[in-house]
Amino acid sequence: MPVARINNHNMYFETHGQGDPVLLMTGWGTFCHGGERHMPWGLTDRYQVIIFDHRGIGNSDDDLNLDPTTRLYADDASELLDHLGLKNVHLIGLVGIGACIAQEIAINRPDLARSMINTGCWAKMDRFLGDQLELMRSVHRDMGFLAFQRLVTVMSFEPEYYIKNIDRLLGEDGVWGDLNGRYEAHSRLVDACLTHDSLGRLDHIKVPSLIMHAGLDQVTGPRITKVIEQGIPGAQGILLEDSAHVIAGKELKKKFADIVLNFLDAH
Repeated sequence: MPVARINNHNMYFETHGQGDPVLLMTGWGTFCHGGERHMPWGLTDRYQVIIFDHRGIGNSDDDLNLDPTTRLYADDASELLDHLGLKNVHLIGLVGIGACIAQEIAINRPDLARSMINTGCWAKMDRFLGDQLELMRSVHRDMGFLAFQRLVTVMSFEPEYYIKNIDRLLGEDGVWGDLNGRYEAHSRLVDACLTHDSLGRLDHIKVPSLIMHAGLDQVTGPRITKVIEQGIPGAQGILLEDSAHVIAGKELKKKFADIVLNFLDAH
């Protein structure tokens, strides 16, 4: 798969499927390198899905002289779409910085945006969420990746799912493995998350928008996500009462995929 020189760094990306274009972005990780199996079910059956490695993750490098902001990461994604000659793209941000990036693209490059989906995100960091992210970063720095992984996993999954799948979730081959050995990249992603502020600009988003609220999310629950829905004119909101920060389990994944595909098909 290709690497392109994008926004002063080498950016790795992949495309999957055929159809109208979708830019799919996640949080502190990547859907690339086999991670496409975690994309919403059925998405690549109907759409051309573009995924990429954030700066410092996977096969994308970084320029450490640049201040990490969500605008920087969004400019990376926007320039990738320019490189591919794409406009009028569905933007899907699945949790964290991926959804922040989607907001920034919709605000600053409306020519690229056809619709937007946000899950597990925020418009402006509050003290509680900020302290959670700082704690995650401190644990990674001071105690290592595996301690960080255990902390973020126990905060991000529904309890019964965590208990049943703990052996698969934790360890060197477990979740958030894209950050293993990449503390600097993680720290820069945290900096960008902490300073993200679209609160006074959400009304600039003019595309159809779907904001999904996870009822059991201990990190970015409805307290945070409702603000996004309220700030975007005409935004649609859907509450997944039984979902935690990470949507997991066959029943919830099927429900989530149906919501995503129905929204995209309508726009």
